[in-house]
Amino acid sequence: MHTSLNCAACGADHAIDCLQNLCTSCGKPLLVGYDLESLAGSFTPDVVHERSTRSMWRFLEVMPAADQGEVVSLGEGQTPLLRCRADGVFEGFSNLWVKDESFNPTGSFKARGMSAAVTRAKALGATAVALPSAGNAAGAATYYAAAAGMDCVLFMPDDTPPANIIESAVGGARVHLVNGLIGDCGKLVGMGKDRFGWFDLSTLKEPFRIEGKKTMGYELAFDLAAAAGDGSLQLPDVIFYPTGGGTGLIGMWKAFDEMERLGWIGSQRPRMVVVQAEHCAPVVRAFEAGADSAELFENARTVASGLRVPAAIGDFLMLRVLAESNGTAISVSDEELLQGVREMSTGQGLFLCPEAGAVWAAAKTLHESGWLGADERIVLFNTGSGLKYNHLYPPGDLPQLDHTDPDCLDSLA
Repeated sequence: MHTSLNCAACGADHAIDCLQNLCTSCGKPLLVGYDLESLAGSFTPDVVHERSTRSMWRFLEVMPAADQGEVVSLGEGQTPLLRCRADGVFEGFSNLWVKDESFNPTGSFKARGMSAAVTRAKALGATAVALPSAGNAAGAATYYAAAAGMDCVLFMPDDTPPANIIESAVGGARVHLVNGLIGDCGKLVGMGKDRFGWFDLSTLKEPFRIEGKKTMGYELAFDLAAAAGDGSLQLPDVIFYPTGGGTGLIGMWKAFDEMERLGWIGSQRPRMVVVQAEHCAPVVRAFEAGADSAELFENARTVASGLRVPAAIGDFLMLRVLAESNGTAISVSDEELLQGVREMSTGQGLFLCPEAGAVWAAAKTLHESGWLGADERIVLFNTGSGLKYNHLYPPGDLPQLDHTDPDCLDSLA
């Protein structure tokens, strides 16, 4: 259970026993803290290994819940880490891995964040949650709210992928389509939360979604230890992450710090790579300019709806991670990311979301430039299921066969 709640920018302390959104002093995100020094002796990797809990909540001591009875879970986490074959277009990547978050409930990594956020919101008395979403966060919020017996109110851009809209509506959320981008949807949440009594679950506008997302970092260390077969926790050399709001990237970096303070790992860290879409790349633009915050990206557009975030409140935290990790930021075109999906599908048997197609495209570019070493251990994050984006891949005119014709297979010869 956490013991503190402090502003990521000004450090102001906030009470942990009531619902909180942004810092009341400066309006920046709040970060959760734990008494890691007290936990270090009793909370060990062996303790985690021995637990029967089949979810991310096996890391309970560094999660926002007093006990397992308080947890709202649908079995999120413990997703597979898959090694890629090094042939075809993957030749030259001898140590390439994919952490496949599509195995989560509701088909994306958003399940982790919503499990943690809804758990804490329910414990603190919230009865209704609201958020803007251009995709997978909506579905995750819908079903975790349903599991908690809470109302869920969603504001989604009207060009959100149909699968995400249908998923949320079927799950009982009150879905509203908005003629704008995710930022416009967020403004409506802000306008209505006090009027209607919603708790705002927007990305980084509450402290606990990041706590769920950070478990990707914890799991990754255990995954790589299992793959190596020697039991010692370890991290990759490079992590590629598709970045919209940034909670996954920020959360994993927080996890690595916590693990070091617990005595689980040393000070070595992976280089972190932010991947964005060419026509919505505020963090990439800020990184290239050497800035410590990002400006609004005007006229944002991309088929990867999870990357269509023209302004993120956690921009300064993402840029901080890049600086501390000696990482980089790169953008790719929609054509490149869709090609990335096709290559992973046919070459590795993985139907990635387009956001993850972007990370593979980015990895190829950085490999060709020499930024990646030949033998470096590289982890790409697939943040969701490609099935949510079927509308992007029309099959075209497929051959039709008449099964009553004995010669119908002649055309295959």
